[in-house]
Amino acid sequence: MALDGFLLALLEDPVDHEELLYVASANVLYNPRRRVAYEVRDSIAVLLPDECRAVSDVDHDAWVNDPQAVRTGRP
Repeated sequence: MALDGFLLALLEDPVDHEELLYVASANVLYNPRRRVAYEVRDSIAVLLPDECRAVSDVDHDAWVNDPQAVRTGRP
């Protein structure tokens, strides 16, 4: 299940407090500046710095160029 649009408008990275990319196909919220991904479990964003994971160059390139990826935060 995808994250709600209202929720996406409120989400930000807990470390740098900037926008994230919601990559529904990978079920993650991705911070391209820090190159870390946060899991989305059962439609719940797990934005815990201790639970994020590093992202490979291949995933980074795919996710930042994914036309379906949605930026979080207010426009």
